[in-house]
Amino acid sequence: MTSLDSLRTPSLSALTIDSVQRAEESPEAMIQLHGVVKRFSNAAGVFTVLKGIDLTINRGEFVSIVGKSGSGKSTLLNMITGIDHPTEGQVVVNGADIYTGVSESQRSKWRGRNLGIVFQFFQLLPMLTLLENVMLPMDYVDMYDFDERPNRAMDLLKLVGLEKFANKLPVLVSTGQQQLAAIARAMACDPPLLVADEPTGNLDSRSADTIIQLFELFVSQGKTIAMVTHDPSLTSRTHRNIILSDGELIDETVSRSLPQLRHRHMMEFTRLAKEQIYQPHETILSRNDPVNHFFMIRDGEVEILLLQDDKHEFVFSRLRPGEFFGEVELLRGGSSIASVRAAEKPVKVLSLPRADFLRVIQESPITAEAIDKVIQKRLNGNTPHATRNL
Repeated sequence: MTSLDSLRTPSLSALTIDSVQRAEESPEAMIQLHGVVKRFSNAAGVFTVLKGIDLTINRGEFVSIVGKSGSGKSTLLNMITGIDHPTEGQVVVNGADIYTGVSESQRSKWRGRNLGIVFQFFQLLPMLTLLENVMLPMDYVDMYDFDERPNRAMDLLKLVGLEKFANKLPVLVSTGQQQLAAIARAMACDPPLLVADEPTGNLDSRSADTIIQLFELFVSQGKTIAMVTHDPSLTSRTHRNIILSDGELIDETVSRSLPQLRHRHMMEFTRLAKEQIYQPHETILSRNDPVNHFFMIRDGEVEILLLQDDKHEFVFSRLRPGEFFGEVELLRGGSSIASVRAAEKPVKVLSLPRADFLRVIQESPITAEAIDKVIQKRLNGNTPHATRNL
């Protein structure tokens, strides 16, 4: 497969337009949303689709965005791409505040150079060949020399395996090939960000796998990808899984730790959990102390210490982000069976009160069953990191 790097030219270093305001941001951040609210008004009244979204996606990340129909996924993408306007809040993409003091024409030109968009239904122009469809974005933003554009478009079609179909109209190729052509078109101007809305929704599993392999290639070469999908087999191949529920973001630590929970329960935990920070080697739980909280690890590592026959403690296992502790004592009663402390670096954990944890777990038999399996492994002294991938 052709390397994406071979398609780059020095002229692509200027990725923003002067009229789009630069914004203060973390140098690692590709996308930053600050307090983004989106409201729609109709005859029935005012409907709030996004409810104060704070989100950062870093450069080089492959992120999936999921949620039930009506949760706000497509609206969130429209905020990132500049297709729609937030009612409140700030959107910074690739260092540019794309809404403050920016006209639609300026934003459209900026979008053409900074991001590629892949739609579920391809949206290729039916009267143009695949080659002409891929050339179109270069024409629109006047990127590359006129005589260079056909060669670059052909190189992109080779990248996605469609060079033999370059002069065919979209109607004469399969749906999978149309989506591949749409991806080639999205990459025409070598954007640093690719946004995809259900890119495999109309494809068979083989075609879908080809699409994701291409995305993985782009990410390996430095691109950032934000993808809306309903397919769990695809979310497992992304770096992060962002879940929207009724216009709000579910805490990623909650969703990683307890993936079997229903979204409404995840949102309950998101609202109830409190973040705590422990310094290196600071004790979080002491052996024989009562346990009144369920703990999920957000950042850093914790050490589980057991008592040896000579009454000295030893590190039995380490738990990492997305893992949890405290569940044995909460579900089976009794005091802490081990000591738990932060490892060599500071640790961030989310803690949930006993009553809230037990109430929700009782309403989620699948999660209760998964946690019970973790308990059995821990009590039997088997897998040190048994909480991973419940």
